[in-house]
Amino acid sequence: MTRILIVEDEPRIAAFVSRGLESAGYETMIVDDGPEALDATLRGDADLVLLDVGLPTMDGFEVLRALRARGSTVPVIMLTARSSTRDTVAGLDAGANDYVPKPFTFEELLARVRSRLRESLPQQGVSVAHGDVVLDILARRATVADREVDLSAREFALAEQFLRNPGRVLSRELLLSRVWGLDFDPGSNVVDVYVRYLRGKLGPDHIVTVRGAGYRWE
Repeated sequence: MTRILIVEDEPRIAAFVSRGLESAGYETMIVDDGPEALDATLRGDADLVLLDVGLPTMDGFEVLRALRARGSTVPVIMLTARSSTRDTVAGLDAGANDYVPKPFTFEELLARVRSRLRESLPQQGVSVAHGDVVLDILARRATVADREVDLSAREFALAEQFLRNPGRVLSRELLLSRVWGLDFDPGSNVVDVYVRYLRGKLGPDHIVTVRGAGYRWE
């Protein structure tokens, strides 16, 4: 599961952002000062950092400069009550990937998180395979044991998520976000429906249901 580090010394804001991100299928961790944020990020504990500028002992700009000086390329979105152009430029020049002034809507923040995570994905190969299932990404072609299988665009995108993450539990919320670009919708069963389609086309044993958590490619 994608891990997001929230670096915020205001408990109310940190809790609000954490709840929203977890509902959207992300794992979160909260720290409230700069040195702790620096240590956690350098340990590789986060796939993305939401970094408040106004922190005690070591502000967000210092944390960011230290991260970049040590070679960290983790995406960083700055959160700040300072909305001047000068501060925005300072954040971006220090190595921020994005800059969100407070107050902000959670929907906007979530969209920026998704965008920065997409940008941080490594260059993908032209094909991805696991077992007897092969996806040719450029040709948009799927084969099972060298037999071509017709997949719709959504089925192909869902299959790609599974094959790029074998053995990992993918939540419905995460799949909704990555494949359909939708935020969490507790009433939607579209993921379950498409998993059923894939089982019918790629084989019933590849995708395992993990009760209460999501699905896993075996």
